[in-house]
Amino acid sequence: MAELTGRERAELLFNHKKPDRIGLYEHFWGDTYKDWFEKGKIPEGTDFNIHFNYDVAMAGWFNYAGDLNYTPEVVAEDEDTITTKDQNYAILRRHKKHDTTPEHVDFTVNCREKWEELIKPNIFADPKRIGFESYGNAKKYAAENNKFFMWSGAHVFELMHPVCGHEHMLAAMIEDPEWVLDMCETYTKAMIGMWEILFDKEGAPDGMFIYEDMGFKNAPFMSPSMYRKFIMPSHKATFDYAHSISKDFKVMMHSCGFIEPLLPHIIESGIDGLQVIEVKAGMDLLRIYKNFGDKISLMGGIDVRALYSNDKKIIDAELEGKIPIVKEGFAYFLHSDHSIPKTVEYETYKYFVEKGLELGRY
Repeated sequence: MAELTGRERAELLFNHKKPDRIGLYEHFWGDTYKDWFEKGKIPEGTDFNIHFNYDVAMAGWFNYAGDLNYTPEVVAEDEDTITTKDQNYAILRRHKKHDTTPEHVDFTVNCREKWEELIKPNIFADPKRIGFESYGNAKKYAAENNKFFMWSGAHVFELMHPVCGHEHMLAAMIEDPEWVLDMCETYTKAMIGMWEILFDKEGAPDGMFIYEDMGFKNAPFMSPSMYRKFIMPSHKATFDYAHSISKDFKVMMHSCGFIEPLLPHIIESGIDGLQVIEVKAGMDLLRIYKNFGDKISLMGGIDVRALYSNDKKIIDAELEGKIPIVKEGFAYFLHSDHSIPKTVEYETYKYFVEKGLELGRY
């Protein structure tokens, strides 16, 4: 088969049809770019999407800050960290010397009353929350470079916990379920409204890439029954909207952590693909492929710890044990099981891509 464009390849993989090879995409921590540039491994400013010939391009990200008019303030700082109160009135500590998720210190919005007072009145389909220019430029870039273009951004679970924290949110599913349902409904209505505004002005993408980190190590954050009660109605409403755009429109969901018990219900809600399939959290690419690979496309599931080793033999074993199996479903995109940190050398990642695609040819 002749070499396909990224857009052609992704379209086939999302429809479980045989392409020339498996797909390719990746996420990187910000300090990885900086490290590879500073070491002269790759010219500064290099477009990784073009350099590695990824099949997908993404852009979007609505601004869901609880108060757009509030100026974030620094509440504490030391040599290694900085603690701020953000536009959700959440107090978060971040490391200065390396990229990581922020540490939860405290949340002003810890009950329904605070949500209704400080956040809910501001969450609606507001053009000020939409980056029209950046989306339009990215859409044009994807078209010019033959990439499958996906709007990307957070969904309801990933929008609630920055406001009130995981503990308050999850406890409220038991103690004040109406509050959680109200948050889900509020964000869902705003999300669909802003998609309509954006796509009417700039045109629709080929699909959506939704961020929902619903698991931690060896367990999801909630039971399947709680997923169905609280999160699934929002997923179904938004994914139904997405699929109404066109019969070929695709939705891929990202989730870190172990979410396998939720997966049958997430699939029922309407996803077309799953990413990132985190091995160190307990997810298993081969098991997911065996049980769900006929229903959804898969992206990820390659243990990034193999890349940490910078050892070709370890990387070979990881790839050779998985790619020849999952590629047979004609629906797999090569990707690590998280994001590439700066501990992975440029030469290692380049070898990973070349080896993975070699194994993934048809």
